Amino acid sequence: MEGQQHHLNIPIDTGGVGVAGDRVPQWTIQETREFLSIRAELDQTFMETKRNKNLWEVISNKMKEKGYYRSSDQCKCKWKNLVTRYKGSETMEADTMRQQFPFYNELQAIFAARMQRMLWLEAEGGGASGSMKKRSGRLSSDDEDDNEESEEEKSTITKKRKRGNKNIANTSGSSSTNIITNLQEVLEDFMKQQMQLEMQWREAREEREEERRIKETEWRQRMEALERERLIMDRSWREREEQRRVIEEERAAKRDALVTALLNKLHREDM
Repeated sequence: MEGQQHHLNIPIDTGGVGVAGDRVPQWTIQETREFLSIRAELDQTFMETKRNKNLWEVISNKMKEKGYYRSSDQCKCKWKNLVTRYKGSETMEADTMRQQFPFYNELQAIFAARMQRMLWLEAEGGGASGSMKKRSGRLSSDDEDDNEESEEEKSTITKKRKRGNKNIANTSGSSSTNIITNLQEVLEDFMKQQMQLEMQWREAREEREEERRIKETEWRQRMEALERERLIMDRSWREREEQRRVIEEERAAKRDALVTALLNKLHREDM
């Protein structure tokens, strides 16, 4: 297949071989990152769709829009190879993993988002079927196969599903009971915590009120002591003022008497 290759021309792997045995042009790092970006956008659709051959065609067309000419089979083969390498790199150390498999973070983000969607489905009460949850949670490379079963395989699967309906119903009932029990326990814990917080708040409020009363009593006692001191000082000042006035009057009287005596003496001398 001929196509335009651009961006970083760093070889990663071949991504498989052509239909006739011809080798496929090597995938560059930038091309692989663009491919993973497109695949991440369609991951939820892959999980919700049994026949995803058309989705690989969509990815192929989107790759062409970005200037990378890859067939749907090449994209599918590339995805399987990347998932296989991702699973093999999970046991490696961080530095070794980044050197040998530079797309680990992109794959991890895709599968983490898939697991998050599954958890949301379970939290919403099982809005999706059990098979959908299994497909959402798997980290294998064969979860995007075309799933084009033969009529015999479909019939066998249908029978198995019918036989498992009772078990599924029992499991669903048990799961619902467990969920209700867990919710009740959570509510009870919440109410206990609320009551503890209420008691702590009341105790803190009573302590603050007691501290306020103690401080108010101390303040009143200080004000009364200051008032008593003021009265004592005022009384003392009045007493000192009275003594000063008496002394001043005595001095004035003596002065007047002295002046009078002098005037009388002078008057007698003049006569």
